[in-house]
Amino acid sequence: MTGTIRWDQGADGIVVLTLDDPARGANTMNDAYVRSMAATVDRLEAERDTITGVIVTSAKKSWFAGGDLDRLRAIGPDQAQAALDRATQVKADLRRLETLGRPVVAALNGSALGGGLEIALACHRRIALDDPSLQVGAPEVTLGLLPAGGGVVRTVRMLGLATALTEVLLTGTRHRPARALELGLIDELADSPEALITAARAWIHDNADAAQPWDRPGYKIPGGVPTAQLPAFPATLRKKLKGAPYPAPRAILCAAVEGAQLDLDTAFVVESRYFAGLATGQTVKNMIQAFFYDLNAVNKRDVGEVPSVRKVAVLGAGMMGAAIAYVCARAGLDVVLRDVTLAAAQRGKAYSERLTTKPELLARITPTADVADLAGADLVIEAVFEDVALKHRVFAEIEDVVAPDALLCSNTSTLPITLLAEGVSRQADFIGLHFFSPVDRMPLVEVIPGEKTGDEAVRRALAVAALLRKSPIVVGDSRGFFTSRVIGTFTNEGLAMLAEGVPPASIEQATSQAGYPAPVLALMDELTLTLPRKIRREYQAAAGDAWVPHPADEVIDRMIDDFGRPGRSSGAGFYVYAEGKRTGLWPGLSAFARPDVKVPFDDLKERFLFIEALESVKCLDEGVLNSVPEANVGSILGIGYPGWTGGVLQYINQYPGGLPGFVDRARELAARYGDRFAPPPLLLAKARAGEVFA
Repeated sequence: MTGTIRWDQGADGIVVLTLDDPARGANTMNDAYVRSMAATVDRLEAERDTITGVIVTSAKKSWFAGGDLDRLRAIGPDQAQAALDRATQVKADLRRLETLGRPVVAALNGSALGGGLEIALACHRRIALDDPSLQVGAPEVTLGLLPAGGGVVRTVRMLGLATALTEVLLTGTRHRPARALELGLIDELADSPEALITAARAWIHDNADAAQPWDRPGYKIPGGVPTAQLPAFPATLRKKLKGAPYPAPRAILCAAVEGAQLDLDTAFVVESRYFAGLATGQTVKNMIQAFFYDLNAVNKRDVGEVPSVRKVAVLGAGMMGAAIAYVCARAGLDVVLRDVTLAAAQRGKAYSERLTTKPELLARITPTADVADLAGADLVIEAVFEDVALKHRVFAEIEDVVAPDALLCSNTSTLPITLLAEGVSRQADFIGLHFFSPVDRMPLVEVIPGEKTGDEAVRRALAVAALLRKSPIVVGDSRGFFTSRVIGTFTNEGLAMLAEGVPPASIEQATSQAGYPAPVLALMDELTLTLPRKIRREYQAAAGDAWVPHPADEVIDRMIDDFGRPGRSSGAGFYVYAEGKRTGLWPGLSAFARPDVKVPFDDLKERFLFIEALESVKCLDEGVLNSVPEANVGSILGIGYPGWTGGVLQYINQYPGGLPGFVDRARELAARYGDRFAPPPLLLAKARAGEVFA
């Protein structure tokens, strides 16, 4: 064995290289791999005359997991040459492998992602196990990177420029075997691990003269270099990014287009240079922190042994209840979807029927109006209107019907769980389980224990989230919890800008260029303005004399009361609608205009980012948030905080000048726009101590 690669040669001359890092649970492109691959290729070249072919396989559950994220996170801005040299070495060894002069087959008995796919692409044939859990793809863009082991250059030469960009490089999509075969990322599927190796051996015996297509005379990139279409690529990317500060997609586009017009070796150099620029930047550090380390911290909790769930009672078949029923059925659970009438429950099931035609999934959902049908349910998820009395009533109707130890969950987004728990007798089994819309696509769920919720109920709720393939954050019980409370500061800030006289188009542009997925006024139209007004009045009643009005309040009231434009559901809001589609901002917003107001555009962008980050610090200080990873993951996955920041608290950490720099800028914003930007005590204390949020 050479470090992380085992060498086995049979009597037929075929060498089986087994990727198996003894120090890691998964194979990655760490220092040990780089040394091992260099030594292995040295030996292959030295013993080439005794070798008839090479099979590359893996001893791990995942064939090869990708880059060494620990190392990538540690690369500093002054280490560009080291990053360039590393990428150059990885490419050089893979290039030696594919020009060995012997057929090389990648036998994918597990997922090949990132660097794993790049190793496979340097082989002459890729045969994969036909396993639905196996994934093939280049997800680097989702971590702020580009494939640096030749992945950009080889996918473009293999699939063509347009397909490589749209199906692999710019999307970061993880393809299942059938789709990877259809695309051409893999060449053949095998039914079993044994058949996989047999097929690899057979191909080697039949293809002694194997070579990469681009190493054969007369080779041309599929589709050629579509010169006339080249201007469309940056235009399309610009439309997709909307000005958001994500450098990786731009670097990938440049490396792909430039490399397609160069010889292979020069294209590799271009790819490495763009990689070095990304690897030494801050965005990649932020995204690796959020989408790998923080996400793993949230998803990989040990909940111990908890009772399994077999039957779910979903109370309320409206939009949220219907969608929750679908994700439960998708996870293999039997679901009883109850509403006040059978027709209403059937309309709820129709939601699932629009998403899938799989009869086995749809058969798991039983619509009903009869409480008796909920008998034996060991999980209850309530999703009725945000009204305390109504929620108390629906739980009172079912508590004695469902299983005596059923976990009782409310999908409320704002109402305190301790208050809602007063409607049940088993308060230790009552917990908040807040899903996000659309439930079938949004990956986050908030788990909210009340004052009397037991530890067992929390562990069971976390297990339910894992079963439903959701990322859970555990948050403290208060009005709005974490996500609703923080996103409220974001939407209010957009309305405050409008109240100040900032042009609405500038507000929307600032949202997009800061990196948010939806412009703030468009988002408000989707939410409908009557909802934040209702929430505001509830907060005001609870706060009493401590209530502090917000500049957004007047905008909401005028839009509803004076203009009759509460949002998209009524066909009129901040935007004009035709047949349900936005056609443009409502010209009547000129009523808020103040030509004398000049707000710097950078201020607009940072006000959105700062107001949510500051509120998150308060949530952490008050115990609404329990950890920094939950803050970062919850903000990105739940409320659309820009992914390039790494999340609300990582944004503070990485701000120029660190926490002291953030504090100085917050004070500047407070002086200009109001005390809501004043840095809270926890932030000030950490800044003085030279700490970060970790």
